[in-house]
Amino acid sequence: MSPRHAHRPEPRGHWLLLIVVVSAVAAALVFEGWTNHEVGSQPTRRPCASPIPKAADTGKPVVRIDGGRVQTAGMPARTVALTFDGGPDPVWTPRLLHLLRAHHAHATFFLSGVQVARHPELVRRIRDEGHEIGSLTYTGSDLGSASAVRTRLELSLTQTALAGSAGINTRLLRLPLTTQADTMCGGEWTAARRAAEQGYLLVAADRPDRKPERGVVQQYSQTDGAYSEVKKLFGNRKIEKYTTVSEGLGQAPASAPASTVSQAQGMALLQVQSIGHGFVHAMTWALGITGTLALLRLVLLVFFARAHVRRLHRFRPGSPWLREVNEPVTVLIPAYNEEAGIESTVRSLLASTHRWLQIIVIDDGSTDQTADLATWIDDPRVSVIRQRNAGKAAALNTGLVHAHHDIVVMVDADTVFEPDAIHQLIQPLAHPAIGAVSGNTKVGNRRRMLGRWQHLEYVFGFNLDRRMFEVLECMPTVPGAIGAFRRDALMGVGGVSEDTLAEDTDLTMALWRAGWRVVYEESAIAWTEVPTSLRQLWRQRYRWCYGTLQAMWKHRRAVREVGPAGRFARRALPYLLLFQVVLPLLAPIVDVFALYGVLFADPVESIGVWLVFLVVQLFGAGYALRLDKEGLRALWAMPFQLVVYRQLMYLVIIQSVVSALFGTRLRWHRMQRSGSAGEQRIVEPAGRQSLSK
Repeated sequence: MSPRHAHRPEPRGHWLLLIVVVSAVAAALVFEGWTNHEVGSQPTRRPCASPIPKAADTGKPVVRIDGGRVQTAGMPARTVALTFDGGPDPVWTPRLLHLLRAHHAHATFFLSGVQVARHPELVRRIRDEGHEIGSLTYTGSDLGSASAVRTRLELSLTQTALAGSAGINTRLLRLPLTTQADTMCGGEWTAARRAAEQGYLLVAADRPDRKPERGVVQQYSQTDGAYSEVKKLFGNRKIEKYTTVSEGLGQAPASAPASTVSQAQGMALLQVQSIGHGFVHAMTWALGITGTLALLRLVLLVFFARAHVRRLHRFRPGSPWLREVNEPVTVLIPAYNEEAGIESTVRSLLASTHRWLQIIVIDDGSTDQTADLATWIDDPRVSVIRQRNAGKAAALNTGLVHAHHDIVVMVDADTVFEPDAIHQLIQPLAHPAIGAVSGNTKVGNRRRMLGRWQHLEYVFGFNLDRRMFEVLECMPTVPGAIGAFRRDALMGVGGVSEDTLAEDTDLTMALWRAGWRVVYEESAIAWTEVPTSLRQLWRQRYRWCYGTLQAMWKHRRAVREVGPAGRFARRALPYLLLFQVVLPLLAPIVDVFALYGVLFADPVESIGVWLVFLVVQLFGAGYALRLDKEGLRALWAMPFQLVVYRQLMYLVIIQSVVSALFGTRLRWHRMQRSGSAGEQRIVEPAGRQSLSK
């Protein structure tokens, strides 16, 4: 193996980093989803199963439970304890604080832990302006139907959030959905006793019909209606004092400084909540943008595919200004341990309707019978060159040296060709500006699920892309399985470069930069054998993606060039970067967010969006299959492809990007072949010629 293809160990730490990042995002989303779901669901109370104990049913709003002893208290005459539930609210909390300051009044704010974590600056402002802070639990859900563990969690998280935002803890608690003290019945009383065991003083409110001048605890929400009511209350001349609950009871403030450890824990909680909340907002926008881009891409693919079909006659035989190409052709077949399929490949080429062929098999240091099987084919058009293993690009360059003809076709050793494939492939070369032609690669071994997924990918992904690229004059890749080239164009760019692992992409980009055009010939059909195991598929796509990244980086300066090179680069490179690198890198996190939508947002809406996307994909894939004259039966595998196969491809891209960043070099991996490239071709309808005829 040459030093150029020396293999350095692939980085492994990035998988740990990916797991950590995705896990952290998932945890933050679960936490955010739980809190959002609870806050947004507006839970209702269960009916009381038993009344509140008589000792607490005195009509007074403040309840202290000390073991089995219950005490109640209220505000003295002409004293109003103003209390506000929920929040802090970014709109109404500042307005209420301004109103209180204007009337030199203080109040008690029973805050939701979720809102505390989202608006810590407002919590600090409430504290700094001398107001009292109490707890309304973390999510504000009904504790009467909650377990003891859930109750402790709701209370402790709120204390942690207060410690992180304002450096305080509080011993005041208002049970969510509680108005007067006698509504703390049934399950609420059980929750009240649990809270009292942790040292909380329970605060409800006086009845609405109690006159404020008799002394009351007034309960308000943080809304415009509450603002108007408080403003009106300040006009009551019979009230002497507007104060907090603790001050009205003649007690010390309920808030106390939190410990350093509690403050650190609180700051961590605020960070988690902030990350989750920010990520939800960011991903909402990202999903909207990526969804729009995906739909736009599909619309463009279909639009340009139709345009490609309409304009075929301009550059194909039959056009009055284009001749039929019948020149002899040199076919190069680089091979490394391809004994399973090399004979089928060569014999399918020998059966070509284009008889003027020179077929060169370049054995790149195979350790099996690849070279022998090719040598034993008794046909003067076939020659075999043996060399030490040096990589696919070096093998192709060796073949170029021995090529006798001006048209060169490069093919893979696992590919079986239709009889007219070579003749159809070279016809676009009648146009003098065209330097290379991409053929139509089809999946031969598609009977199993993995093969069906790749079949859909080849037709719906690769071939639709090629139609669009041809119309836009920015074809980035002539696939190694079947591609035709002018020999002088190849020699003009120095042959096949060994700088990247995607030698086909690298070569195509080099031809554009040399001023040549590259087109797609859909009627030149070759059947290829695709990987049959996930391991083989991973290795193949890893090499493809890694090599494409290398080629994009190598030819990045083409965006500043003029003519065909600049046009190609400014159209193709951003497209490849956006849809084959950037968006797939975000895909694992997007998928986690999609699961978040099903679990915590509106599952019907989330599943509906996915189904709409699936239907659009099915229509696009159906149109692509129709253009390629393929049956529509394969569409049933598409939902599973989106759920399983797509995720695997995203992970491949992540691995490739990390490898490229670390400068890892890969060798020319060999895929285990079974010689099944012609499997589907043999069972094609009788209208298409087959190898068996």
